Amino acid sequence: MSTSTTASVSTHILDTSAGRPAEGVAVHLSARAGRDANWQPLGDSATDADGRCKDLPALPEGTTHVRLDFAVEPYFEKKQADAQQDAPANRDSGPAVFFPEVAITFAVVPGEHYHVPLLLNPFGYSVYRGS
Repeated sequence: MSTSTTASVSTHILDTSAGRPAEGVAVHLSARAGRDANWQPLGDSATDADGRCKDLPALPEGTTHVRLDFAVEPYFEKKQADAQQDAPANRDSGPAVFFPEVAITFAVVPGEHYHVPLLLNPFGYSVYRGS
């Protein structure tokens, strides 16, 4: 059993439409101490070439809830623009993504590590507690 007084968080994103990590997605981390408390912004990061955020800030002592906000729309807009350059006649002019943002909120307890992977495609997503 860990003796740490805080929880820790990590995340990564897999673009399931491409079967590859999603690079360059902005991620914002917030925390609160109690379900009625206000969210405290902790910092921003972005996914690397492996789809991981390796520099998320530490959670403050007393954190009970964490929120990860993923700005996925710019990622899919860039991906769509790149695809249009390769094959412009095969692309429609619809939106690049149905969910422009993904916000994941979860409860934490001190001393535990929470790895929260996001499986992403332009029209859906899935999230789970990883290891």
